[in-house]
Amino acid sequence: MRKNNTSFEKFFSLKSIKHENIKFIKEGDLIKNYKLIHFFTFKMLRLTILLIVIALISFLMIHFSPIDPVSSYLEGIAVSPEKMIILQRYWGVNLTLNERIINWITSLLQFDLGISLIYRRPVIDVIREKFTASLILMTVSWLISGIVGFILGIIAGAKRGSLTDKLIKTYCYILQSSPSFWIALILMIIFSVYLKLFPFGLAVPVGVIANEVTIWEWLYRLILPTITLSIIGIASIALYTRDRIINIENSDYFLFAKARGESRRYIILKHGIRNVLLPALTLQFLSFNELFGGTILIEQVFSYPGIGQATVAAGLKSDVSLLLGIVLISTIFVFVGNMLADISYKYVDVRMRDDNND
Repeated sequence: MRKNNTSFEKFFSLKSIKHENIKFIKEGDLIKNYKLIHFFTFKMLRLTILLIVIALISFLMIHFSPIDPVSSYLEGIAVSPEKMIILQRYWGVNLTLNERIINWITSLLQFDLGISLIYRRPVIDVIREKFTASLILMTVSWLISGIVGFILGIIAGAKRGSLTDKLIKTYCYILQSSPSFWIALILMIIFSVYLKLFPFGLAVPVGVIANEVTIWEWLYRLILPTITLSIIGIASIALYTRDRIINIENSDYFLFAKARGESRRYIILKHGIRNVLLPALTLQFLSFNELFGGTILIEQVFSYPGIGQATVAAGLKSDVSLLLGIVLISTIFVFVGNMLADISYKYVDVRMRDDNND
């Protein structure tokens, strides 16, 4: 009887332990889901407030701008007073600031960004076309600058104090202190004017319809703007990676691994890259705002028909609907980059994930 009682006790004790473990796992999943929902809800609330503030600031800047949209549109052409009144109504110059804001918010609630006064097309169609062209340029440049900058930073950090390290640092310092449009002009003069390796710009050849351009011709004209934008983004990631590698070399676990007889190269490749990769990736996500700003200038220099040229045209011509649409899209673009950086630390980094669970 004692043996039977003992076996029953073991069975029920094991069963209770399983129930407790299942209950603990379910509670942990609920906590994780709650934190995830709370994280994204807080981010969406911040994004909404940010969009409202930026839209109001943009309205005020356009309203108090010294540029007259009608005069800028006419470019010195004389028109009759009747036509001038029609143009003022078309551009909304005769409306007050409050009326323009209310009309825009009403249209936005109906998922309508309005009609572009410059292109005479729906704003969403213009942004889709221009932003797609710019997104390809930004994506390729972002990947190239991140990979090349990370590799250069590791090389400079591993060879600290050497000639290679000094050359990489000098290269990065020159890039960080130089305006992006100046670098674009220098590269255009070298590769387009003297060497004649690449065209001056434009997404399509002169006199050719965009639909008739082959993918290879388009990619060929995209090479120089992509290289220019990539070169600009290399400096920050390279210098940051270099400093992180140097800090790792001064850490205790690096000295311990070295004392065990492991080579310096092996330690950097095994421990250094693994510890530097996530912070460098986070910094690369945070560079979305610099990437977008650099794209606007690069597109102006190379006459690339992307979102940068549309932004400048909308600002100079006071195309309110198009400018506000671009402002909203660019804000969301930069916000997504910052959110991805937060996610990489909050849910990818094991140390941060453990702290959140605690």
